[in-house]
Amino acid sequence: MTLTEHLEELRSTMIRVVIILGVSFVASYSFGEQISEFLLAPLRNALNGDTGGQVVYLGLLDKVLSLFQVAFWSSIIISSPVWFYQIWKFIKPGLYDYEIKAVRPFLVVGFVLFWIGVCFGYFVVFPLTFQTLMQFGVGDVTATISLKEYLVLASKVLVFLGVIFQLPNILLILGFMGLVTKYSLRNMRSYVYVGFAVLSAVLTPPDVITMMGLWAPLVALFEVGILAVALIVHPYLARQHS
Repeated sequence: MTLTEHLEELRSTMIRVVIILGVSFVASYSFGEQISEFLLAPLRNALNGDTGGQVVYLGLLDKVLSLFQVAFWSSIIISSPVWFYQIWKFIKPGLYDYEIKAVRPFLVVGFVLFWIGVCFGYFVVFPLTFQTLMQFGVGDVTATISLKEYLVLASKVLVFLGVIFQLPNILLILGFMGLVTKYSLRNMRSYVYVGFAVLSAVLTPPDVITMMGLWAPLVALFEVGILAVALIVHPYLARQHS
């Protein structure tokens, strides 16, 4: 293919991706109330405990804007297999057969890890964090949570955790590329832990509990990545050089 043909194919791929995201956005917006209720469930369970509290909207357009935000992030998550497949179709012709065979497992693993991250955030991080924060500090106060701020934050956190859970996959890729080994990863462990602590402190509210809620999964994912490199990459490279 010529450069012009590549650019035309890229243009067609981008148009298809935009159409997929647009259709997914419309579908997500039509179910916006159900998705919002799903996201609100962990918070409401925490508010219905001993502390009590309520979710409110502070502006006339907050409910509408929050639905738009939820639909936007939901459309990206829900349609990810379809639009990612379009991108894969664009990249695939430029790869050799052995490269295609090498890449496919990482695509599957990456997709699975993304959804594990989303589920981990919803079923583990949200309940533990909300319960801890509601019981922390002064008692006999009623929590009043902004609907818009919570829904936007919850959607971003789930997407962020889905991306963060790609860490073992990234370490596997770097291992197969020969850029890291289990020995180099172990040697940089202490520096990585400190880096994760700084990242967690920047991305979370200024309290130790929330910071640890992000730092601990990052450390666990890094350790899983080291184990995967040791059990998968090293034996594979040893067979290739034998």
